[in-house]
Amino acid sequence: MHPTRRQLVIGAAASLSLPRLAFAQAFPSQPIKYICPWPAGGSTDAVMRAIAESAGKALGQKVIVENKPGAAGMLGANELVNARPDGYTLAQLPHGVFRVPHMQKVQFDTLKDFTWIACLTGYTFGFVVPADSPIKSIKDLVDYAKANPGKFNYGHTGNGTSPHLAVEEFAQRAGIKLNAVPFKGNADNMQAVLGGHTMGASDATGWGAHVDAGKLRLLATYGSKRTKRWPNVPTLDELGYKTVSDSPFGVCGPKGMDPAVVKTLHDAFKKTLDDPAVLATFDKFDQSIIYMDTETYTKWARETYAAERATIERLGMIKPG
Repeated sequence: MHPTRRQLVIGAAASLSLPRLAFAQAFPSQPIKYICPWPAGGSTDAVMRAIAESAGKALGQKVIVENKPGAAGMLGANELVNARPDGYTLAQLPHGVFRVPHMQKVQFDTLKDFTWIACLTGYTFGFVVPADSPIKSIKDLVDYAKANPGKFNYGHTGNGTSPHLAVEEFAQRAGIKLNAVPFKGNADNMQAVLGGHTMGASDATGWGAHVDAGKLRLLATYGSKRTKRWPNVPTLDELGYKTVSDSPFGVCGPKGMDPAVVKTLHDAFKKTLDDPAVLATFDKFDQSIIYMDTETYTKWARETYAAERATIERLGMIKPG
């Protein structure tokens, strides 16, 4: 019997779909790169390495963290724009991707160029000074800055990052002017404040061990409530400065990814939130679980992009044009 034209068409269509189906079923068949846009040795790097190791076990392939620090955390986003959407190149997209495009020209479109696979956690941010600093409270900082406009310098992790803009928002509400000094990440920022090169630092809890060791003094944290680890330290919000920041993050990929691959990755990374080793690392850096699935994370990204534009405008940092 000879096949009919309809049977030939159906057979051809099925054969065309086979490579795509086989790819999705076989994924992953090689190691996956997970870009950390911050230096090795910082809090984000440590958390991402714990997540990567756990996700690799769930996926049956290694997830390899690759550090690409600089440009206020934008280098991971820059690489994702040019990556194949095959699931083998992923990145942390920090909160800066919602802000920096409003401040300067960038190589990506935040809302069009990425797949928001899963949100996993978020930071605890805080402001620290050396233990021997005469600044012992946020009130002391405000009083000093009012008496010495622009003379108090503090380090942060790059222009447009949460540690930078949270302090700028606080400073605006306090009516003070501080001198912001950008670094590539937590490790460099901590070296500067511990070495006396800066008078203070705004950062995620890479400063935690130094605070506990008595080398740094924690003046305030930026969450909506006090931390369990430092319950006596106030938040900027409770001090009346209406500044709250925790910058949720997780895992993202390029646009145009196969939905089946996205689901495989989502499920594997979600599973890391049940791993005691991952949760111990979260605890070490005072990070909580902030889980969002692909649909929720995508919706949150759209809403956050619009909200951050309003913040940038209020701070007078919007790019010309």
